[in-house]
Amino acid sequence: MNLTELAARLGEELQRLGAQITTAESCTGGGIAEAITRIAGSSAWFEVGYITYSNAQKTRQLGVPAELFEQVGAVSAEVVQAMARGAQRNSEARFAVAVSGVAGPGGGTAEKPVGTVWIAWADGAQVYAQHHLFSGDRQAVREQTVAAALQGLIALTVGEKPVRG
Repeated sequence: MNLTELAARLGEELQRLGAQITTAESCTGGGIAEAITRIAGSSAWFEVGYITYSNAQKTRQLGVPAELFEQVGAVSAEVVQAMARGAQRNSEARFAVAVSGVAGPGGGTAEKPVGTVWIAWADGAQVYAQHHLFSGDRQAVREQTVAAALQGLIALTVGEKPVRG
């Protein structure tokens, strides 16, 4: 499925549940929210998303503890889980997705090469995080991240775990 088809499927499931979704995005720069709002009527299940590109804004807008950035880095399970929780808390949405990664072309390290992305999905009190290593250029990494985020959300809405393996 392409991004529009994934977003439409997500919208159908959210409507069925009468539930809201929120997004907390770093490396995708609002791409997940953009895909969701391509769908006519998406205001029924999507009210707000957060683009927190800097660590300072992750802390200010989403309540991510500042010490996490020094302890584990912005591209980590702990940070995306905190981002998802903060977005849920601020929006009062049942479902949340958060992403942080290295889209490239620069910024990669041996430990976190270009294409490294962490995604967290939350449903109520449950939160899941998964590491991905996507390939391709900046646009490809971002598109793959949006697709994986939407796929995980769809899984959550149908009662499945969003993580692989």
